[in-house]
Formats: sequence, C-alpha cells, structure tokens
Amino acid sequence: MDDEYYSYVINWFNRWAHFYDVTDLFLSGVREQVVEIADPVEGSTVLDVATGTGKQAFAFARRGLDVTGLDLSESMLGVARKKNRYTNARFLLGDATDLPFDDGTLDITTVSFALHDMPPEIREGLLDEMVRVTRRGGTVVVVDYDLPRNKAMSFIIYNFIKLYESRYYPEFTSYPLSDGLVRRGIEIETESTVLRGAGRVLKGKRT
Repeated sequence: MDDEYYSYVINWFNRWAHFYDVTDLFLSGVREQVVEIADPVEGSTVLDVATGTGKQAFAFARRGLDVTGLDLSESMLGVARKKNRYTNARFLLGDATDLPFDDGTLDITTVSFALHDMPPEIREGLLDEMVRVTRRGGTVVVVDYDLPRNKAMSFIIYNFIKLYESRYYPEFTSYPLSDGLVRRGIEIETESTVLRGAGRVLKGKRT
C-alpha cells in the first residue's frame, strides 16, 4: 500500500503543481487565520508538513518566524522555492512519516489540507511524527476539511469536494481527528470552523 500511495500522490501533485495555487486561492484567508490561531511567540520554530507550494509556510514566515516546509513532491516544492522571498523560510523534500528532526525540537508543527489526501496508515504515521518532533508544551495545528452539521449542506459540500479531491477524501470524512490527537498526548485547546463549515482548525498542546 505504501508504494502504491507514494506513486499515486507524487503523480497526482506533479500534474497539479503549476496550477495548484489557482485552486488554493479560496484558502488564502484561512492561511492567515491559522497563524492567528497558532499564536506564535517571537523566535518560534515552525514545521509545515506537506507544505505543497508553501502558502501556509509563507504565512508564518511573514511573521518573522523560522519556518521549514516539507513535502513529498519535488514539483510542488519547486513552485514554493521559486516564490520564496523569505530568508527565514526553507523547503525540504521528505516523507512526513519519517521527519528529519530530533524528538521535541520544534515549537509549532502544522499540517494544512493534506490529511484527506492520505490513506489511514500514512495519516497515522504523519500524526505520530508531528507529535514526536514537537517539544513538550509546543503547539500542534491541524487544518483540513469538515462537513457542516446541516445535512443538506453536508451532502452538497461532500459531493462537490469529492469531484476534485483525491480518492482518499471519502474515508477521511469519518476520521475522528480530535480523538487521534488526544491519543497521542495532545491537549485540544481550540477547534475553529472555517470556510463556512467546510473546514476546521484544531490547535493543541503537546503534554
């Protein structure tokens, strides 16, 4: 399954890399909102996992923070590097289930709109690694799709997103994300709704 996933996702994002920022326009306000929710202090070190073309990493970099963006797709990182105007932001090619950082060395770890593109075992491995590299008392922020409580709106949004997202999205909609973080020793501090209920931001502290 791992080989199948890596082949699938790399090919998927290689095709989308040069067009991804167009599809990402509707998330531009969310990127800044995530930084506000993370509430970083000056000098914080930030890791943006599955950074893609770097939009979330740049939002943190604009605050003067030391930011690393990591992604599996060289094509997506190529776009991020071309756009990078910040000396405090860097981008690494790497596997989110095997992060190249020591235990407990980062102040903030984030993953934005990426978990829904992963099968369960990869998703679990990514969350394990995010928690591992975050220092005790540090912040973990997870941003991804959600479904509104209104059944009609939930049906509409689910079927719309399913049209353009990867094949792993349907299973993700029933994934107990909050429970997954709590099991790993993350104390949930806030849960915010974004995109009119089509997305959510979870902020937690590593205990």
